[in-house]
Amino acid sequence: MRKFISGGGRMRRKILIGVIILVIVSGILFIPKYLGKGDQNVKYDTLATHEIPEEISEVLPKYLSEERALGCKIDEGIFVVVTRGEKNTAGYSVEIDRIENAKNKKGKEELKVFAKFKDPKPNEIVQQVITYPFIIVKTNLKELPEEITLEVEYRD
Repeated sequence: MRKFISGGGRMRRKILIGVIILVIVSGILFIPKYLGKGDQNVKYDTLATHEIPEEISEVLPKYLSEERALGCKIDEGIFVVVTRGEKNTAGYSVEIDRIENAKNKKGKEELKVFAKFKDPKPNEIVQQVITYPFIIVKTNLKELPEEITLEVEYRD
């Protein structure tokens, strides 16, 4: 007399269903990015003061009093500048968290600049001097996008 133990078929079906669900979820999350319909992160390097191209240094004073992101093409490089505007004290800063290249609702190329702004704490002792916080980065882009938007997050 032979004995057979069953139940392995049920376990295989559960594993197969789990794998299928994992493949479907992965496809939903990652395929749109590979097909170019999702946002694409832009690589960039933050420039030190001495690395800022002369052309940017010449026009930067026009924009320092505004809170905005702007881009410019110099030779073969695409640069992004984020300014915070005029501040009455020290202690304000700006950093770029990430930059994404995407198509906006109108179908135009849009560069989304995600910046983190830091303000001095209410009771923090800071120097009483007018400042114009800004940051300049050089991107890996080949062409300027049609539009640039600034998304700001305030941090402590």
